[in-house]
Formats: sequence, C-alpha cells, structure tokens
Amino acid sequence: MSSPAACSTGKSGPTLSVDAARLRAKAAACPIAGKEILPIDQAIGRVIAAPIMAAHALPPFDNSAMDGYALRLSDLTGDGPWYLPIYTRIAAGDARSLTLAAGAAAHIFTGAPVPFGADAVVIQEQVTRANDMILLTERPRLGQNIRRQGEDVAQGVQALAAGLALTPPRLALLAGCGVSSVAVRPRVRVAILSTGDELSEPGSTLGPGQIYNSNRMLLRATLSCFPWVDLTDLGIVTDDPTCIQGAIRHAAQTNDVVISSGGVSAGEEDHILDVLRLEAAELDVLKVAIRPGKPLTVGRLGQALYFGLPGNPYAAAITFSQIAKPALRRAAGLMEEPDTWLPAVAGFTYSRTTGRREYVPVRWSERDSFGRPVLMRLGQGASASISPMAQAMGIAVVPPEIDMVAPGQALTVESLAE
Repeated sequence: MSSPAACSTGKSGPTLSVDAARLRAKAAACPIAGKEILPIDQAIGRVIAAPIMAAHALPPFDNSAMDGYALRLSDLTGDGPWYLPIYTRIAAGDARSLTLAAGAAAHIFTGAPVPFGADAVVIQEQVTRANDMILLTERPRLGQNIRRQGEDVAQGVQALAAGLALTPPRLALLAGCGVSSVAVRPRVRVAILSTGDELSEPGSTLGPGQIYNSNRMLLRATLSCFPWVDLTDLGIVTDDPTCIQGAIRHAAQTNDVVISSGGVSAGEEDHILDVLRLEAAELDVLKVAIRPGKPLTVGRLGQALYFGLPGNPYAAAITFSQIAKPALRRAAGLMEEPDTWLPAVAGFTYSRTTGRREYVPVRWSERDSFGRPVLMRLGQGASASISPMAQAMGIAVVPPEIDMVAPGQALTVESLAE
C-alpha cells in the first residue's frame, strides 16, 4: 500500500494489468467480523459464517427410489424365473417398523421406508403381477433402487462450509438435513456517493452544462442485487473540497466500504484525491491497463475499504465489475470465485491499439458449429456511452496484445443475462 501522500500523486506509478489491480483491491479488503442467526427461510443469498453440520442424516432412513417391489436377493435361488407372494403394501410416510418375510415381496412406493431384510427394489415395469403374486425374470443388483440412510449427507458431518452464499439449492440441502437456522456474516455496509456540479437527478430540470446522474442508478441497482450488502446512498456531493471531505469522512466512519464515482482524475476540479490525502487515507491511485476505466483509486480510508471509480458510466461499470466487485465479495467473507466467462467467437472486425485489456459490449443471435456465441460489437467503445451497455447481452474481453479482431477470432464473453 502506498503512503498517505501518494494518494494525490499516484498517477506516476506503473500501469498495472487488470489481474494485478484486482489482486491489489482484494488485498485491501478485510472480511467483516461477527455473525447473526437467521431462520433459513430468511437467509437467501447471505454468507455462511461458520461450518453447518447436518442435524439429521439425508435421507433419514433407507427408502425406495422407485415404485416397485422390495425383496430379498437370497430368495431368488436358481436361474429363474422367480415367483414371490406380495407380503404387504408400503407407501411414503408409512410409520410401521416392518420386517420383510422370507420368500415374499413388498409392494413399495417412491420415498417409502424399505422394510428390514429387503436388499433390492425391482421397478414395477420389470415384473408381471397376477393377483397377489409377482413374476420376475432378471435378478436385480444388491441395493438396486434403494436410497440408503445418510448416503447424501451423514448425520453430524459438515453439510456446508463457511464462506458460501446460501443459494436456493443450499437452503434446500439444509432443510433436508433438519437445519432450521444458520449463522451468517453481517451484511457489508456500503455507501455510494457521486461528485460533480454537472450532475442532476432524473426528474429535475437540467441547467446549462448539466447531465443526469446515471452512475448513481448503476451502482445502486447493482449493489441492491447483492443480499449480503446493506446499501446507503449519499446522493450527489457538490464539487467543494469541504463538502466532499465531510461526506467521505462520515461515510467511512459509518460503513465498511465507500464507493465514489467521478473526481479521481488529475483535473483542477477533481478534489477527491486531495480530500483523501487530508483524511490520511492509505490508497493506491492505480493506472490500470484496462479500457474503459484507466484511472481508479483503491485502498483503506480509516477502517473502510474505499473505491474511487471513474465518472464515465461505462468505465465505472467495468472497473466496478472487474476490480471492485471481487474485493467486495472478499469483504463479505465469500470464499468462492465464480468463473462466469464463456468461450465465444467474434463476428465483427475491430482495429485497436494494443496494451490494454478491453471490455466490449456485445450481442449474439447465432452460434458456430462448436456452440459458441457469434458476437456482434455494440457502440464504439466510448467510456461515456450508456446505450451499448444497456443493449448488451454480454461483455467480451479483448486481450491487450491483440491489435485486430477479425471474424472467427476466439474470445471470451461474460453473459449479462439475469
């Protein structure tokens, strides 16, 4: 981490790769401490704070995987065919403790408890039934169509590890193991603010030289999708160093993460860096080999993680998703690193300058013979453009060494589908 003084002069530092900048941002993030106990039906998306042990085995007893007939393999002597009388009928939810009589079969249904002594279930389509007798011609395997007690999760073992997000399948697993409540990490308190006298909120009348504040909506909507975030929106802060300093100081004292957009360049009206220096922030003002979004501020502001994103909307979106978001996930205590990039192929021609990894908004309507999406580029790559991002089905990445993208060029794409 740079010295505090570097936060106003860090533009002279080396240009980092996207991967190096992402690692720098994650290194600045500290998982928040503490936990709270929630019923599992209120814990969707939250981050598990401690390993969760299975209160009961899953399944809790040996049960039939199919509708059919439970039998003893030892009763199937010789080469067959075999005839067995039907001893009883067992449905799901049957509470009787049954032992299968020797030389007999039990008519059993999916989910029903397998009677003691039975070691296979033959599906009903593989037998011929006449009155209270069944005929079968093929010997089943040992354990066929029987779901054994605890074969999914044994009682008392770890069902889920700490650091996982509670997805619907994971909550279903906990419910199946008899777990009714779970310890989760507290939500990450995130404050967002925009700077710039040129900004106005939608619904108001634009003054001369003003634009509507799209970054606020971008960040607010994105962060609202994360169940592990507790969001505070501080709105627009005027381009006055005293106002900016007061807003940032309060945000850092009351939140775990502070994200600002705009004001991180070196212009005379870009006051964020000077304010951060006055607040003794420990920051790296990064030059990242990324397009769009080269200027980016990352580090610690007191006890808070801080991100200063570019003011241009597409640049803010890309730097947030590629650099800030992984660090936020670490602050939330999430241990998984999702890989959402898929192989694709270019369906466009694009001449570019090498040296920066570029993120390109794309759409597709067809796939090649390997099933890869054939990408069509949207817009001209301007960092202030919003329309291409809004129309995009995904974001394709162009490696920094490539100067010409031609149709058929192998690329990777991150889908933006819900």
